Amino acid sequence: MIPGARGAERSVEASAALAPNLLAFVRLLRRAGMQVGPGDALGAAEALTLIELGDKASVRAALKATLLRRHEQAEIFDAAFDLFWRDPERAAAAAAFALMEAQKPEEKSKPGGRRIAEAMAGDRPKPPPPKPEEQPRQLDAAMTVSERERLQTMDFEAMSATEIAAAKQEIRRLVLPLDERPTRRFRTDPLGPRVDMRATLRATTRQGGEFRSILRRRRITRPPPLVAICDISGSMARYAQVLLHFLHAVTNDRERVHSFLFGTRLSNITRQLKHRDPEIAFEMVSHMVPDWSGGTRIGEALERFNHDWGRRVLGQGAVVLLITDGLDREGGRGLAEATDRLKRSCRRLIWLNPLLRYAGFQPKSQGIKAMLPHVHEFRPVHNLASLRELIEALGERKRR
Repeated sequence: MIPGARGAERSVEASAALAPNLLAFVRLLRRAGMQVGPGDALGAAEALTLIELGDKASVRAALKATLLRRHEQAEIFDAAFDLFWRDPERAAAAAAFALMEAQKPEEKSKPGGRRIAEAMAGDRPKPPPPKPEEQPRQLDAAMTVSERERLQTMDFEAMSATEIAAAKQEIRRLVLPLDERPTRRFRTDPLGPRVDMRATLRATTRQGGEFRSILRRRRITRPPPLVAICDISGSMARYAQVLLHFLHAVTNDRERVHSFLFGTRLSNITRQLKHRDPEIAFEMVSHMVPDWSGGTRIGEALERFNHDWGRRVLGQGAVVLLITDGLDREGGRGLAEATDRLKRSCRRLIWLNPLLRYAGFQPKSQGIKAMLPHVHEFRPVHNLASLRELIEALGERKRR
């Protein structure tokens, strides 16, 4: 037999043996959130015929080159590769056991590990549906509300883990309208309201002094910067956990969004939230923020923001979202001056306080009394309905 034909025959046999496992691996990646399809599976199968299948590093490189489209999903691909190609049956059993057992507090899984475990657990056969009863019960739903409507008005702090997950899915669907503002710059526009004399004279010079047309221009409009300063102290930890998903969705939906977290110190997490994968973004945030669920120094954090970041991010009519309950361990020392300077540096300062969910709320805390006279708006932020009201308020164009 011709050597080339013998090698081709071995490649065909290897491709036929790998085809079922390769298709299962592609389905695993798709359930984990990666955009792979039949065409990618065919390309991966062709790539495996060109390498030595006994070399695990070569197989990983070939599959990553054909199935990976975004560099931020490389960690998810590596976790799936290590879990699947080791032993599919054993990996499925380990993933199912990991979902049932709680993880120790000091152990942290790598980004993408939980998602891959859930995708592997999806391979388990579903139990057969229960047999219908002979006389099904009839429920009167005239005075009930749907689960989605109940979720809109439920407090974040009263939600279970399942309800928190559903709320995060709803938050990802929220769209923040673009409140565009005029800038000082102009662009060429044939239907613009202003005559562009400079461009017209330059065009006339290029045409030998012959005057043919009048060029026009229009002022450029851009959405103003959005700055979020969120409290992550112990009393705000549950709300901050949910609101981070809102900030991540807004950061990836529009430009010029800056996010800061503060407890006992101020941390800039703008670059971390720009990662499109929320799981990897929050993993990066958890590594750089050491004071989560600790104490809070609101006055010191706002003073640090005004000194280090005010001139960088508060230009061109910025809108600031100050998310805190106003409970300061320093007793409001220096808080009024820092809040007043922040108000004068931006176009709109909105204070979001979860304590406003109480009907009988009164500003009795020293921190709240110091901050309240120096904000433009005071709004609640404790459920999905309050977030929707905030988005509607941000979308309204403020009159001059």
